[in-house]
Amino acid sequence: MFYSEQLTRAPQSPAAARRIVERLGDSVDEETLGTLRLLVSELVTNAVEHVDGDAEIELDVELRGDTVRVEVRDGGPGFAYRGRQAGDPQGSGWGLHFVDRLAERWSADSGDGSRVWFEMPARAAAPRA
Repeated sequence: MFYSEQLTRAPQSPAAARRIVERLGDSVDEETLGTLRLLVSELVTNAVEHVDGDAEIELDVELRGDTVRVEVRDGGPGFAYRGRQAGDPQGSGWGLHFVDRLAERWSADSGDGSRVWFEMPARAAAPRA
């Protein structure tokens, strides 16, 4: 299962990205879907807020076996992730922090724009008895 969409750099784009993730339907469990909604919202919000100009945001969502991969690309110059630090503003800087804490694997790179991707299991691990 693979979805690829172009989103405008607009306030409604994070909601559009959540709807794209929801197309995975029953292929992911409810806990995973909630995490996917949060992470894709954060990444697309970052692209909307931090990239200048009218460049589109590209979103790919792919289910590969038991792994979901999400990739967000934009026309931004890139960045170096440093993690949250004491004294950081409380109202910003949480998007990649959540990705770092909740995704199984992730990375960010730049070249011809910025790209952030993450992977996570399609089904949350069952709690141990």
